[in-house]
Amino acid sequence: MKIAITGKGGVGKSTISAALCRSFAEKGYNVLAVDADPDANLALALGMPAKEASEIIPISELKDLVEERTGAKIGTFGTTFKMNPKVDDIPERYAREFDGIKVLVMGSVDIGGSGCVCAEHVLLKRLMSHLILKEKDVVIMDMEAGIEHLGRGTASAVDAFIAVVEPGERSVQTFDRVQKLSADLGVNNVMVIGNKITDKDDEQFIINHVGEDKCIGFIYYDKKISISDRENTSSYKASDELKKGIQEITEKLIKSVKKS
Repeated sequence: MKIAITGKGGVGKSTISAALCRSFAEKGYNVLAVDADPDANLALALGMPAKEASEIIPISELKDLVEERTGAKIGTFGTTFKMNPKVDDIPERYAREFDGIKVLVMGSVDIGGSGCVCAEHVLLKRLMSHLILKEKDVVIMDMEAGIEHLGRGTASAVDAFIAVVEPGERSVQTFDRVQKLSADLGVNNVMVIGNKITDKDDEQFIINHVGEDKCIGFIYYDKKISISDRENTSSYKASDELKKGIQEITEKLIKSVKKS
């Protein structure tokens, strides 16, 4: 399955994405963690040492690769380039493995502004749309904050969107826009994880706004999560609260995919 994690900035997308990666890996799945946020920090959220994470070169910055696959020089506009470049070997060649999870950093495609049709964007879009999955393979994509990626259609070939929301009006409004735009892309499976929950009233607030059928789990606030962020360790390992909640969500995701 391919799952795109989205939501308003600051809701904990990377923390949730990293925790899902670890949970699926524990169940024996081959996990590819794709950092599609220009402000890339998924590797750090997995607990990868900062020095090692900084050595991962984003795909969009691999000049020779972009030029080889698209036939156009990186950063150029108005030139002819291949719209269907070869991408099937990229994850195996360029992903960095950490704790049994492969990490691939996409990089920014904002060089030409939002919605640009540049060689780098075409390569990244095709890569995200054509990741070949075998049995027991899972791709977790940590998307950029907001809904801009939906407007560009970069994540159109996913099995499900998971919107991470906090118990607040602005956060659930983002979910409403994600649901509408994802439907335009043909992705009707949009689910919600409530994060930073403190009590049942927070849970009910989210349920009232998004619908109980959309909620696949709630992650309660745990100080250990913020401490692990400061210490650059895995929140999944640090917080029993997070681990338990994510494991329950993982089971629901597996069952939902089997049904479909």
